Amino acid sequence: MGDPGLPVLGSSLPAVADGLKLARRGYERFGAVSWANVFTMKAAFVVGPDALETVLTNRDKAFSSHDGWEMLIGPFFEGGVMLMDFDEHLHHRRIMQQAFRHERLVSYLDLLNPAVSQGLDSWRAGSAFPVFPALKQLTLDIATRVFMGAELDAEADQVNTDFINLVRGGQTAIRAEVPGGRWHRGMQSRRRMEDFFLRQIPTKRASDEDDLFSVLCRAESEDGVRFSDREVVNHMIFTMMAAHDTSTITAAMMCFFLAKHPEWQQRVREESLALGKPEISFDDLEALTSMDLVFREVLRMNPPVAIAARKALEDTEICGHHVPAGTPIHVGIYASHRLEAFWHDPDVFDPERFTPDRAEDKAHKYSWAPFGGGAHKCIGMHFGGMEVKAILHQLLLRYELQIAPGYEPFMDTATGPFPADGLPIDLLPR
Repeated sequence: MGDPGLPVLGSSLPAVADGLKLARRGYERFGAVSWANVFTMKAAFVVGPDALETVLTNRDKAFSSHDGWEMLIGPFFEGGVMLMDFDEHLHHRRIMQQAFRHERLVSYLDLLNPAVSQGLDSWRAGSAFPVFPALKQLTLDIATRVFMGAELDAEADQVNTDFINLVRGGQTAIRAEVPGGRWHRGMQSRRRMEDFFLRQIPTKRASDEDDLFSVLCRAESEDGVRFSDREVVNHMIFTMMAAHDTSTITAAMMCFFLAKHPEWQQRVREESLALGKPEISFDDLEALTSMDLVFREVLRMNPPVAIAARKALEDTEICGHHVPAGTPIHVGIYASHRLEAFWHDPDVFDPERFTPDRAEDKAHKYSWAPFGGGAHKCIGMHFGGMEVKAILHQLLLRYELQIAPGYEPFMDTATGPFPADGLPIDLLPR
């Protein structure tokens, strides 16, 4: 069952304007699996934990991540680990995993904390401070220092713009290099980023530094195989985008919800104060239990990756529904997090739902899936959580966050919903 939508455009405009509404409406009318026409293609929309588990675990290897994402963002993130399947994906992921081992995460936090402190030094107390662009700059500074072992200085603005163009490039109905269009800007940014990273590879290969760029240049498989220059560039572009964009959205929305719910803000701050230190260590993360509850709830309400894209490689079925070979599949993570059948008052901010007594996320293995699942589960999920919590720890020690009465951010869509109005928040020094 499904809905063709408007002539020619189908449901393309509703999908871009309010993908959550479109997916929920499809679930209410047709159940866990339905179809709609988007970007001139007839696509299957899957919503709910059973459907997510079928597609993301991909036990029969019936779904392709490469073919799913290729239609949307392939030209912009060519060679990224998310755009690989099966043996190729496993080979690259095993090499990349060396950059996200426990000892690496500890060393990254040592680089990350000073970058957070330096970035927050440039923030100014006052009313209606634009938190979202400030966090975007901060996470870019963190990514360049931790992943590249450098500070960008003069190139920072261009790199930031290029990442935005890359993320938004595939979100257009005009999927060609028409001058001035999103697709065209995204492809221009891709070419600049390739040149930017290629220039630095000889130095990185010869270094013994601990930043991600250097680690990827030196990392080897069990058989002694290293990434080629082109593969290193592809992984750096994708990883920088993933770390930069998703962390920004998550940290920003945590700021919003903590400002909106001052009782939770104080609860989180008290745990940070109890540590008695301006910067957290890796071992401190377990002590920030309230911050973790808020982190999980924000990822439920506002996952920075709203959908996972797949394509059916063969005739198959999802939850009893036939899906023909070649069908694009939109895995509705965002919509699944807002289903009343699995979450109590799903549109209400309620971090307590993740406490052991309630454990709403444990009702089904795929009720809560902000990092995806299966072989493609986010390789940087532990780094992302560590980064966001390090930022919020320092931020809450410096400022009290307040918003104007009744304020709700104007949300647009990139990888997921983000505050397009800049998220104005009052910063009161403590």
